[in-house]
Order: sequence, then C-alpha cells, then structure tokens
Amino acid sequence: QVQLVESGGGLVQAGGSLRLSCAASGSIFSINTMGWYRQAPGKQRELVVIKTSNGSTNYADSVKGRFTISRDNVQNTMYLQMNSLKPEDTAVYYCYAVVKYRRSDTSMFRWWGQGTQVTVSS
Repeated sequence: QVQLVESGGGLVQAGGSLRLSCAASGSIFSINTMGWYRQAPGKQRELVVIKTSNGSTNYADSVKGRFTISRDNVQNTMYLQMNSLKPEDTAVYYCYAVVKYRRSDTSMFRWWGQGTQVTVSS
C-alpha cells in the first residue's frame, strides 16, 4: 500500500499564492512520476503538472509561468508553488504518483491522494 497525503490548500484572494505539499509513504522502492491534477465542480479532472524522476516536466498551458513543481526524491515529497492565483484555479487538487514497490518489480502502479481544496476568491 502507498499513501499520498496532500496539505496546503485553502482560501486565497486572486493574485495570491499557496504552496501544496504531497508526502508519499508505504511500499515504495522508487517513484517514476509525480504530479498534480485538479478537478473543479462540474468538470473533469485535468492535468496541472507532472514531473518524472529524471526531471522532465509537463505543465498545463493554463498554469505555465505561475505554478512550479518541485520534488525531493529522497523524501518522496513533492511541492506545488502556486502564484498569481486566479478564480479559475479553484478546484480540488490531487497528488498523483507512479510507484515501483520493489527493485525486482517490472510493473509500476498509479496512486492518488485524497485531494486538497484550493479556493481563489475574486
């Protein structure tokens, strides 16, 4: 089992900043990809950003230049610094990880956190 625990969500005014954290624990040998998705009311879950273990990063166009992902591969922790927040960033933000359980494993498995609410007021 793997646990992904998010923290750092909250209410902020437009133009403000928040920093989300995601701590991964459990049966983890390595994490290939970590990232953030979000889901606004009435909308599908969408990619915010993902970052692979070799540093490759992919941001959604809507957050480029405003959001920054960082990873601590030793601590299996990930952060999302969100600046210049807009009301349209309001959503539940989910941590995502692709995990290898053991060195000998050939497969990796996807895990999701429970989500943390981010609300941006206008």
